[in-house]
Amino acid sequence: MEDLQVSVESAQGLERRIRVNVPAHHIEREVESRLRSVGQNARIKGFRPGKVPKTVIRQRFGDQVRQEVLQELLQSSYAAALDREKFQPAGAPRVEADTIQDGSDLSYTATFEVYPDIELKDLGTLSAERIEPGIGEEDIDAMLENLRRQRANWVPVQRAAAQGDQVTIDFTGTLDGEPLEGGSGEQVPVVLGAGRMLEEFEKALYATSAGDQPRFTVTFPDDYHAESLRGRTAEFTATVHEVAEQQLPEIDAEFIRSFGIESGDPGEFRDKVRENMVAEADTRVRAELKRALFEQLVAGHGIEVPAVLVEREAQSLQADAMRQAGVSDPAQAPAAETFRPSAERRVRLGLLIAAVIRDHGIKVDRNQVLRRVDELSAGYEQPAQVRQLYLQNQDLMTQIEHAVLEDQVVDWLAEKAQLTGKPVAFRELMGG
Repeated sequence: MEDLQVSVESAQGLERRIRVNVPAHHIEREVESRLRSVGQNARIKGFRPGKVPKTVIRQRFGDQVRQEVLQELLQSSYAAALDREKFQPAGAPRVEADTIQDGSDLSYTATFEVYPDIELKDLGTLSAERIEPGIGEEDIDAMLENLRRQRANWVPVQRAAAQGDQVTIDFTGTLDGEPLEGGSGEQVPVVLGAGRMLEEFEKALYATSAGDQPRFTVTFPDDYHAESLRGRTAEFTATVHEVAEQQLPEIDAEFIRSFGIESGDPGEFRDKVRENMVAEADTRVRAELKRALFEQLVAGHGIEVPAVLVEREAQSLQADAMRQAGVSDPAQAPAAETFRPSAERRVRLGLLIAAVIRDHGIKVDRNQVLRRVDELSAGYEQPAQVRQLYLQNQDLMTQIEHAVLEDQVVDWLAEKAQLTGKPVAFRELMGG
């Protein structure tokens, strides 16, 4: 579009405001061309195809064709203006068009934000601790106990409930004399000391026996997830059906085979448990290293970020929070403002990662992508079919490629950074 006129009216921070003018003769030429094409195919009663007078074609289709041309020219001229001025917009523009009359130019202003110019600092100055996990025999013993607890049986007992017991109850709750929404249940198992219920609720069940009907009050904490209940006190009535104690299975051949060790050999089982613990520890070590390196990358580059990207990311975080909380009503959604600090950090980090990839020519490793697909498919009953589904779904593959590329950035940064080993016990590393 050689005769396109473009001028930059303002440039503050990341915002750009440009003035674009498309000459009238360009518009009229395109309108005439479109009307000729329409005239060749138009079917209008009283005229043969291709023989409709131009005045009739213009009267019938002129306004519609002109609007289509103006819309398309606005889009194409905007793209051409961006290319001419070498702008990279971070989002859609806000367009303010002048009043357009037949025979006049198409003139408008477009306001938008651009991506920041990022000049990376010397990434060799990054430093971090690389955790060196220690897995001892006592850690394996503790893991075996966890596995036993996961397969535990609950055996009814004729005594009062104590720490670690499972108490099965019916309960109903009221608030100010009215039924408490979501505050009732039948045959609900409560493990005392597990912390799955509010502390006051659990405490009321200690020393109860089958057949007891305790009445008690519970004051909801100030940080309770349901804002309407924070600091309020509800009354509960419960019926205890059963008190049961935990019975752990023996680590015998049958128990071992249930974990896929067909030999049932305790030594092989112990080796497999260690192998899984090493893999789990490596995942945590990598996550901690990634967090530390990315934190330093962000802290070392105080770049300005486009507000439009921050707003989009905040809305995404808000939507994720709603899904996790099972909330579908927008009126009950947490305020978007609460997500903006996290959103801004994520946008800044994303721009910096992109700069590292760009400046150092990091390309996604296809072999790593395929290995990641294999890992994701392995947990299904028919991994080959699931693998094929992944490979055929472009959206899923794009997500996997982005994750792999991010891991490659972590590896690249780790190679450049100054890393110091830090021995950490397995239990401490895993938060146990």
